[in-house]
Amino acid sequence: MNFETAGWRRDSLEGGAVDDVLIAQRRRKRRAFIIGAVLVAAILLAAYFLFGRADGAEKAAAPAGATKGGAAAAPAVTVVVPGRQSVERAIAATGTLAARVDMPVGVAGEGGMVASVLVQPGQWVGAGQTLAVIERSVQSQQAQQLAAQIEVARADARLAQQELDRAQALVSRGFVSKADVERRIAARDAANARVRVAQASLGETRARIGRLSIRAPAAGLVLDRNVEPGQVVSSGSGALFRMARGGEMELLAQLSESDLAAVPVGSRAVVTPVGTTQSFTGTVWQISPIINEQSRQGVARVALSYDRALRPGGFASVNIVSGSQQAPVLPESAILSDDKGNYVFVVASNNKVDRRAVRTGAVTPRGIAVVEGLNGTERVVLRAGGFLNPGETVRPQRQKI
Repeated sequence: MNFETAGWRRDSLEGGAVDDVLIAQRRRKRRAFIIGAVLVAAILLAAYFLFGRADGAEKAAAPAGATKGGAAAAPAVTVVVPGRQSVERAIAATGTLAARVDMPVGVAGEGGMVASVLVQPGQWVGAGQTLAVIERSVQSQQAQQLAAQIEVARADARLAQQELDRAQALVSRGFVSKADVERRIAARDAANARVRVAQASLGETRARIGRLSIRAPAAGLVLDRNVEPGQVVSSGSGALFRMARGGEMELLAQLSESDLAAVPVGSRAVVTPVGTTQSFTGTVWQISPIINEQSRQGVARVALSYDRALRPGGFASVNIVSGSQQAPVLPESAILSDDKGNYVFVVASNNKVDRRAVRTGAVTPRGIAVVEGLNGTERVVLRAGGFLNPGETVRPQRQKI
């Protein structure tokens, strides 16, 4: 019995050890399962936060993004409201430069062979200054002959006077009759007259000799020279020199009938010769009283002071200021052109672009005046108008000018 009891106890102990091992294994499996479940739950929760909320945000942001993209589709443009400003009314024209008083100088006397030429084109001369000298040896001899004749006539006049004095002294004594005295008075007067005739002849010859010196009729600028030493000239030789009196110049501006009627005498004009950027200010001093039948144009003469850049015969452009007017002024970038003419883009109240034909006027330092097509209250596209189309929607951004 004791053996059995001991055996039972031993079996019981062995059975209890086995149960403890099984229990420990079950606990480890349970713990591993719980840990795995926790890990799976954590992974699922992280995936929800990462992907579920992002999808929701994308879905929520989708309408806003779509709205923003639609707004971005409309291009932003800079617009200006020009208003109206006082602009000088200018008439543009072209014309030819010339001397205001063109003086041709030729031979006034009988002429002859040119002995010397004393001036060159571009030289300033004074009134009466000698330009050229004609050979005068024959005329000088004639003058000497006439001077001698004057001396002869004076001697005859002195003799006639002495005879008259003696006759008057003897007439009271009866030696000389009154008739003889009267004849001697006539002889004396005739002798004095011959002296005056000889003096007049000498004066005429000296005047002829003086006209053999070709002189400037007034102070001015020599423009042209058409004579050389040794050349034989006469009164029919034409102009040997051309001069501009006082160096004064002018522009003969060709204007249409309507423009000519709008330009008063005294209007200010700005002249720019071809080949230079230099401009000169002048004044309209004469308006042509006639209109050319073929060209339907008239001439406005613009007086100019002398300058080396103003060469008679040259071509020049001119802007004649004939008054002022109120008009919008736009920068050059706002005005576009095509085969239909000048135009601008105007942004309407619904932010749609509208093409507006315009007519430009004077170019000022502030911009280009628009004389037709705008009243100054429109929103005009300032830049990039060439990339827009009529009817296109834009986002206008106003800029002050």
